[in-house]
Amino acid sequence: MSDDFNNYSEPMLEMFIFETNQSMEQLEEILLNIEGNSKITDDDINEIFRIMHTIKGSSSMMMFNNISKLTHSLEDLFYFIREKEIYDIDLTKLSDLVFSTIDFITLEISKIEQGNEPDGDAGELTDEIKDFLNSLKKELPEGEVVSLENKEEPENFISKEYTSENYNKYIGKIFFEEDCKMENMRAFSLLRDLEDLISDVSYKPEDLFEDEDAAEKIIKDGFNILFKSEKDYEDIFNILNNGMFVKLVELEEIDSSEVIDDKMNEKEKDDKDKIAKNIKNPFSLNKSKNIISVNVEKMDVLMDLVGEIVITESMVTKNPEIQDLELENFDKAARQLRKLNNELQDIVMSIRMIQIGPTFHKMHRIVRDMNKQLDKDTRLEISGEETEVDKNIIDTLGEPLMHLIRNSLDHGIESAEERIEKGKPERGLIALDAVNTGGDVIISIKDDGKGLDKDMILEKASKNNLLSKSPEEMSDKEIFSLILLPGFSTKDDVSEYSGRGVGMDVVKKSIDKVGGNIQIESQKDVGTTINIKIPLTLAIIDGMKISVGDSIFTVPTTTIKESFKAKDEDLVKDTSGKEMILIRGEVYPVVRLHEIFNLDANEMNLKDGILVMVETEESSYCLFADEILGEQQVVVKPIPFYLRQYKVKDSGVAGCAILGNADISLILDISGISNKYI
Repeated sequence: MSDDFNNYSEPMLEMFIFETNQSMEQLEEILLNIEGNSKITDDDINEIFRIMHTIKGSSSMMMFNNISKLTHSLEDLFYFIREKEIYDIDLTKLSDLVFSTIDFITLEISKIEQGNEPDGDAGELTDEIKDFLNSLKKELPEGEVVSLENKEEPENFISKEYTSENYNKYIGKIFFEEDCKMENMRAFSLLRDLEDLISDVSYKPEDLFEDEDAAEKIIKDGFNILFKSEKDYEDIFNILNNGMFVKLVELEEIDSSEVIDDKMNEKEKDDKDKIAKNIKNPFSLNKSKNIISVNVEKMDVLMDLVGEIVITESMVTKNPEIQDLELENFDKAARQLRKLNNELQDIVMSIRMIQIGPTFHKMHRIVRDMNKQLDKDTRLEISGEETEVDKNIIDTLGEPLMHLIRNSLDHGIESAEERIEKGKPERGLIALDAVNTGGDVIISIKDDGKGLDKDMILEKASKNNLLSKSPEEMSDKEIFSLILLPGFSTKDDVSEYSGRGVGMDVVKKSIDKVGGNIQIESQKDVGTTINIKIPLTLAIIDGMKISVGDSIFTVPTTTIKESFKAKDEDLVKDTSGKEMILIRGEVYPVVRLHEIFNLDANEMNLKDGILVMVETEESSYCLFADEILGEQQVVVKPIPFYLRQYKVKDSGVAGCAILGNADISLILDISGISNKYI
């Protein structure tokens, strides 16, 4: 990589990556709205122009020239569209160009995040944009010209002069939030926000891009600006005060006869910490934006430390050496420590929780592109986007959701002709939903397509030797789950979205990784629903400890309905000989933990041990153990890598935890046990 690239400070580079990624998401949303409404508005044009202009400036400053040149060409295009007020335009072509730009920039940012140089060639795409711009120019009446030269510099893009004397003069000083980075770009962004409202602009630092010390000067002395405007004080102040990362605005209206340069020099001598005095309107000039961005790796470290504190607290308070002692003051201090630990956990957890909405909305782009590629008409309906999930789980969900959406559109949704023949609406529907059920989040992907063909699935599974029992013994749920096996595919033809040897097993592995599970429901010619159940967080859970012989298991308390001792008269067996228990008129299966884990139990008779009723999304059943040891918060540790080859998770183990006495407890996967043994 180049020396220039390596010389950037990490915070500055992180800020560039963060803001560019945000801009790409915002840009994608604007484009999808444009296509959905089949029209482009002034606001759309201005916002796209602003985004391109900002990225062009920041990437140029970071010396990522390929990004800068590409965004410059797109900025020229939207500048022309804006200035000539062109609305009758080929929106499909325009959207394709901007989407291609988004894809290119996203790929280059990904390279930067991985520590590589952004070396992609955007030459062909840049030429396409220029050709499209030239085609628009040719459609103009003869003699109409829009100059694109030098529009990017602040001195030039604010060029209009007022013809009347009905204007005000203002002098201002703006300070930005500490550590917001790229203060010169923040200042330039403010100028962009004001460009249509002000004239005769002077500001210091004078060169926001070429001057390497511009950002430091703004940190030290603020961004000083002097200008004319027909707008009143309140309008100007609000625009400045609402700028991104603006901390303090000092704005003063001055007499039109005052000498501009003298006033600017006088302003520079002001102490940056003073509160500005407004001679016309007593606005509050301090605006608190108590928001900071934190590297997620630091949050992971913090979460790990909280987990270690929970383990250590348990080791201290549950220490066998003090269990039989009456220590009133110690117990009081231990309760206070537990209270503070719980509060610390809650705060750290809340910081890590983010809404699933942005991940969902990214799927609009997938549907849009596939509709175009496959010549289908499908809409994506989103609900539950405000549901919050742990940041690490959100990061893992993107790829599986993308694959499932593609799968629904490619395999499930029929062509318009097929749908009409079946009496369905011509336009297909994919519904994406999330709901919080307590300790878990259920994400469902539902389509109104042709559904899964059980016979085809069984035929394919049999051909590939994937059947573990005869088809007659398999439930619909078991048949549909076969598509989650490695290498399984019901798609015979190869398209851009299928036939690459990558199937639903990739989705299953990703969901397994975050402790989730997948359930599939389908009805032929009605549609398919895929439910993904994932924990809210991977870190700390409340658990109930139960013992089986010398082993201790932890059952997540969110899955427990009740616990009780069995009575002889309530014990029954079904027609296949499986043990069941009758409770309040309902029968529930019994799972003996010592049998499924091949352990020596202390209690073999059901009425001598303890039964713990647990529930999953589909059913409830009872776990049989020796005894209940009590509740305890535990830190969830993943199954060690060397044990994964033995498919421990498939046996009903979700993870492990370190107990107060330093013993290891296996955390039970209640859904996994249900799927395998019920």
